[in-house]
Amino acid sequence: MTSRHPARSRLQFAILATLGATIALPAAAQTVAAAEPTVTTLDVVKVTARKREESLQDVPVAVTALTADQLDKLAIKDLGDLQGQVPNLTIYAARGSNTTLTTFIRGVGQADPLWGVDPGVGIYFDDVYIARPQGALLDVYDVQRVEVLRGPQGTLYGKNTIGGAVKYVSKPLPTATEGSVTLAVGNYGQVTAKGGVGTAVNDGQFRFRVAGASLNREGYGKNLTDGSPVSDQATTSGRVSMGWFPTGSSFNAQVSVDRTNDDSHMRGFQRLNVNAFDPAKTPPTTGRYDIATGMPNANRTSSEGESLTLNWGVSEAWSLKYILAHRASDTNTSIDFDGLPNKIADVRAEYHDSSQSHELQAVYEGASSSGVLGVYYFDGRAGGTVRNNFFNLSFGTTNGLVYTQGKAVFGDWSWRLSPAFSVSTGLRYTQEKKRAVVLNQAFANDQFSGNPIAVPANFDKSLSVSNTSPRLSLEYKASKEIKLYTTASRGFKSGGYNIRANTVAFPSSGRPFADEKLDSLELGAKMILDGGRLELNTALFHNKYKNVQLSVFTSYTQPNGQPGFFGDFTNAGKATVQGAEVEFLWMPTTSWRISGNLATLDAKYDEYFDRGVNVAAQKKFTNTPKYQASLNLEHNARLAMGTLRSRLGVTHRSKVYPTTDLSESLAQDAYTLVNAGLIWEKDAKLSFFLQGSNLTNKAYKTDGYNIAALGVLNAYYGAPRTFTVGGTFKF
Repeated sequence: MTSRHPARSRLQFAILATLGATIALPAAAQTVAAAEPTVTTLDVVKVTARKREESLQDVPVAVTALTADQLDKLAIKDLGDLQGQVPNLTIYAARGSNTTLTTFIRGVGQADPLWGVDPGVGIYFDDVYIARPQGALLDVYDVQRVEVLRGPQGTLYGKNTIGGAVKYVSKPLPTATEGSVTLAVGNYGQVTAKGGVGTAVNDGQFRFRVAGASLNREGYGKNLTDGSPVSDQATTSGRVSMGWFPTGSSFNAQVSVDRTNDDSHMRGFQRLNVNAFDPAKTPPTTGRYDIATGMPNANRTSSEGESLTLNWGVSEAWSLKYILAHRASDTNTSIDFDGLPNKIADVRAEYHDSSQSHELQAVYEGASSSGVLGVYYFDGRAGGTVRNNFFNLSFGTTNGLVYTQGKAVFGDWSWRLSPAFSVSTGLRYTQEKKRAVVLNQAFANDQFSGNPIAVPANFDKSLSVSNTSPRLSLEYKASKEIKLYTTASRGFKSGGYNIRANTVAFPSSGRPFADEKLDSLELGAKMILDGGRLELNTALFHNKYKNVQLSVFTSYTQPNGQPGFFGDFTNAGKATVQGAEVEFLWMPTTSWRISGNLATLDAKYDEYFDRGVNVAAQKKFTNTPKYQASLNLEHNARLAMGTLRSRLGVTHRSKVYPTTDLSESLAQDAYTLVNAGLIWEKDAKLSFFLQGSNLTNKAYKTDGYNIAALGVLNAYYGAPRTFTVGGTFKF
């Protein structure tokens, strides 16, 4: 890269030197800074982890909350940047996609994005559930905060929160005119513009907010066949919100509409082997992102949502909330497994989904108790077509639709038995019906036209299940500074049918796979120490995990003698997951802020049956590093004009296996990332920033493919070293 782009390298060196000066700048700045107090206290952060507003330090849940200010300081651009900032969280763009989200919390999640499989971590946008991972890698703009709830959230959030939940909370409607605009540029041709503006009229009765973002970046790599970019970004997103707040009334109505279009190109990857089916025997690639595909270089996703929220304060103690929402997404993508011009393993995939939900909550806030009661209804449809061209000899399609209808009733209540003791309990009962319509066919040509020559699967089946998810929490306020809690809870993840089923070669693939269930016991402490300057939160947890759902690619020989592979989906058996987490935030003076986390995770299979044999001792959890840690050092220095804020951040993860085949070639050894930033706040309205991520340009794998039947061994990597410089104007 140095020889091809000398000017860019000199610029990067200059920026790196500037960021490296973040350690020295605070000392220099203090020579002109006015005398400042050495005592300060941390701000109180409010969260809605239990669907009612509470202080982060009061809620008996392991939750990380990052405010808009913290997200800016940490240079969080999308939900994937949360990795490292939250204990035991793995979150990244899925392989072969730019906006499809893979999320694991405490070893629990799902990496398969196909429409027959549900995620294990719930993603919520302003209290609305995003059912599919396509388009769920939300870009962070005009945000109030992001909450990450760790551990099963089945009682309040229902299905598919067996690992936890990620909540994106946008800025509320304002009572006066205000807004902000951010413009930024960076290396790899990055150009970013985002902002929002809100106002209110008629004494605040009518409120409006408009927000948008345009996020563009050249590719980290190229398609060597035609020079087009790969691993680039071309995303536009917008939201419009409005509300009616009648004077003298406790009622309000709010409407929100959002749209996102991602016109990026394919994800680049590194080929780690010589493909046995490549006539040219092309050597493995040396770059992390360059490919040489002959497929259309397209990876498009659009997503949209609309919601209506009605709030009514019935009395001083009781309030009602109703949420009606619709969400949909469409994805059209090329996945060239071999990364070569030859048609060895070329896949075109289309995904479509649409869902509608209704939720009614009754919230009570009394002197000695508080709680929420609610009902929930979900009606969703997801499907698509995947066209597989293997060796330009085998042409097959995966087609289908999955219809999901679910309804639930839930309650969660807390009683303050004494000034020191509290107890809270919850229960959710869910009924769900899934219908899978599957038609998988084989054709004689690469146009997938004419009469099929084989039909590996053709069925229309339904599955009805019910689940009861309880929660019990005991809380003890040992002192004004220390709160202890223990929580027993349950979560579940929906079962279903394998959309890739091949009932001819594997008859059992037409059978349903069962719901996952996880029972968790957690002991935690939330502490405010050092005169209000130090927050220290800890959690120990022990989880029993049943019917673990896994996507496994199996190689086999087709009837025509050609090699093939089958995407099976199965319940592995039982597992035990346990670990510990520590989060801290310390502000020793008004100038310094030190934050971070430590986490350890021990995840082991107790039973894992493969063709009737328990192979648990040979298996490992994917996307589950044993150790994680992060440290952020921030300094604020008063200057003659404004304030200079500097940050140095370090995150570390131990070895992780991203794929279920546990390939050592795809495993990522322990690694450390270094980030830094400078923000100069000229005044309350105008600021300028310089942010750098992965400053050592560490190469680290996030995912990959290992499919021997197709000669495929590929690794997807995280972002290289990036720099961003820009400014924000608030009004």
